[in-house]
Amino acid sequence: MQNKYLAMTPPMGWNSWNTFTWNINEALVCGAADALCESGLRDKGYEYIVVDDCWSLKQRDENGRLVADPEKFPNGMKAVADYVHSKGFKFGMYSCCGTHTCAGYPGSFEHEFDDAEQFAAWGVDYLKYDNCYKPQHVDGEILYKRMSLALRNSGRDIVLSACNWGHEDVHSWIRGSGAQLFRSTGDIQDNWQSVKNLFLSQLDKTAFSGPYCHNDIDMLVVGMHGSSNNEFIGALGACTDIEYRTHFALWAIMGSPLMIGCDVRSMSAATLETLGNEDLIRINQDIECRGPYCIRQWNNPENVMALVKPLSDGTLAICFVNLGDVKSEMSLQFWDMGIPYAANRGLEFYNCYTKENEGKFAERYVAVVEPHDSMVFIAKPVKLR
Repeated sequence: MQNKYLAMTPPMGWNSWNTFTWNINEALVCGAADALCESGLRDKGYEYIVVDDCWSLKQRDENGRLVADPEKFPNGMKAVADYVHSKGFKFGMYSCCGTHTCAGYPGSFEHEFDDAEQFAAWGVDYLKYDNCYKPQHVDGEILYKRMSLALRNSGRDIVLSACNWGHEDVHSWIRGSGAQLFRSTGDIQDNWQSVKNLFLSQLDKTAFSGPYCHNDIDMLVVGMHGSSNNEFIGALGACTDIEYRTHFALWAIMGSPLMIGCDVRSMSAATLETLGNEDLIRINQDIECRGPYCIRQWNNPENVMALVKPLSDGTLAICFVNLGDVKSEMSLQFWDMGIPYAANRGLEFYNCYTKENEGKFAERYVAVVEPHDSMVFIAKPVKLR
């Protein structure tokens, strides 16, 4: 029976693709589960371990079934799933709505119901479902509806992460398909320009994400530091730790799934601090899953803005971000948030980075934000006098 609470809030976890791409194996996946336990990230909400593309043989077996590569996964996918489950995680795998996956392995086109049953038998809890080699005469909407139905009748609760890259106006129909996530962008790269472009591309889509169906801006590159073995992902170098922190803050407040893409077995202290920020995780996981609205700095609107997200407890999550290359002021006018000074109301600001209460403010809050940096607050409406 389908779990009515499946992916109520954005899923959190780790995916193998951004760092390792095709170079995956059983030891790596189990090691990632161990590392997430030992680092404390599992206990902060990261619950899915997801194996991406390149896990299978290039041909199905004589019965038309998918077969795990015996060199990469000598004990099979059920054994890997069992190990992941034993560590308190849920297990995810990858397929594609086309005839082949993006790396040329068998896709699930016209095998949807059999593959869904196979995934269920292996103990899969999450399916990333890509968009490569889709027959041109078939609408993606039909294929994602088909796999959603197959998963819902597989006998196991399996999250469907619909990865169609934002094609075919996916935001306008995906909720009706039954999918729990929808990729709204192309692939992320480990550089600031990519992070910035993906974020800006979704500012007009915040209203389409909500409980049980979340806008996926792609997996995190936090902490990768140029370590990907894929030239596209690492083509232009890497982000700085400040840029990674801003990347995480933007994905958190936008309500995107938080799927780690770095090698969690060798995270730096800065990476662990960013990924483990409990205040930002709380913002991302707020039960109402409301999208933020954007207030731009009047004299630098292209680069400096505030994202304001109403939280279920009556507070506001506020992220100041400077996308530009020089430091700039952000002056947040409370009038623009529906808070009139005449009503004797202001905001009390708590800084999610410093973990300090910054006091009560009337009419506005002003800060200077360094280039590519961010500031995140939880603001509570208060009486001023």
